[in-house]
Amino acid sequence: MKQVRLAVAISSLMFAGASWAAGAAPGASMAPASACETQTSKQCQDIQTPQSVLTRLQAGNKRFVKDTTIQRSLRKQAHETAPGQYPLASVVSCFDSRIPPEIVFDQGIGDIFIARNAGNVISDDVLGSLEFGSKAAGAKLIVVLGHTQCGAVKGACDNVELGNLTGLLAKIKPAISKIPDDGKDRSSKNYAFVDMVGEQNVRLGVQTIRDKSPILKEMEDKGQIMIVGGMYDLKTGKVTFYDVPDSTMAKPKKI
Repeated sequence: MKQVRLAVAISSLMFAGASWAAGAAPGASMAPASACETQTSKQCQDIQTPQSVLTRLQAGNKRFVKDTTIQRSLRKQAHETAPGQYPLASVVSCFDSRIPPEIVFDQGIGDIFIARNAGNVISDDVLGSLEFGSKAAGAKLIVVLGHTQCGAVKGACDNVELGNLTGLLAKIKPAISKIPDDGKDRSSKNYAFVDMVGEQNVRLGVQTIRDKSPILKEMEDKGQIMIVGGMYDLKTGKVTFYDVPDSTMAKPKKI
């Protein structure tokens, strides 16, 4: 009888791990044996690779889209992470109120760093924050996350001028020049054009990180981190990732 119970217990654990990997939410808040439910120690980072962190965010977004997100005790996580933080990823996201990264990736307290501004612009301050996140605090993935019908992108397309916002929108305009002129409307009224500019803005943001941060570029070249872009669809909730490198390049950090 004891052997039967043990077999059932092992089978249940294996099923829970498989459900997590497939993006489905188990009946309880459970994590696979190779991951921590809450990021409470450096070991929780060390057992992950850049690719496994990306896979974790992809699975979380699938749960969000399916409305099967994991039930967490945020109060418990706040208590457990109070002594220190060991996040897995940094996300540069737009200021838009409809795209909270922790929610759309179904993550908890202590899982990810977030830097937000209108148009997910990569400024010197954001670069410094990302360098802290990866080099000092150990995050293994950087995501530049834009979204469809971005208000900041629309403002850049329409040459909006408004106080300090004017300078921020100027940083988005290089993405506009990346879109070939096909004779169609290039203003915010052309929704397809706005989304093309939004995608280019994300791609340029990823390249800016590599160009302006030798620290992060070196870490990426060594396989210690991964830098990717993504676009969130406001209608579906789905995140589409861009330029994801071959998984063989995402080597685990040597301990």
